[in-house]
Amino acid sequence: MQIQTNIDDHRIAKLAAFAIALHMIEAVVPSPLPGVKPGIANIVTLYVLLQYDFATAAWVSILRVFASSLLLGQFMSPAFALSLSGALLSLAMLWAAQHLPRRYFSAVSLSIFAAFAHIAGQLIIVRLWLIPHASVAYLIPVFAVAALFFGFINGLIAAKLLDGRTQPSITNPP
Repeated sequence: MQIQTNIDDHRIAKLAAFAIALHMIEAVVPSPLPGVKPGIANIVTLYVLLQYDFATAAWVSILRVFASSLLLGQFMSPAFALSLSGALLSLAMLWAAQHLPRRYFSAVSLSIFAAFAHIAGQLIIVRLWLIPHASVAYLIPVFAVAALFFGFINGLIAAKLLDGRTQPSITNPP
């Protein structure tokens, strides 16, 4: 018996592979503060959400989390739990935010919302499981600034990628 695939399956696989590659690159770059990463793989998720649909973005994001954790040897570890919780809460935020008026909420604002949700998901797991102490709240301002900064930058990149897809090619005029 052979598994039947369609064009959507191939698209999801390619986009997830790209997100996984970005995540792997980010994993080897040292972080100035533990737990603070730019989340460049989330650019792919945001791009997919705005280019295709929520279901495709969710598949790409979840596949990235599972495959990256397997490749990095972190599957079922605290790092996996943090990544998965951040991705799930981020996806929930993107699902809700995608229904906002596009003329007021762009790729940049969606990216910032998702970044804050990602950090919130991770801090919830840290507080409930890893460091069950109220002092975890002292980390919120540092992570909030990082979420705002990287969410803004990632949103700009996603917006630029999305703008690039609508412009006619120089070599192939319309």
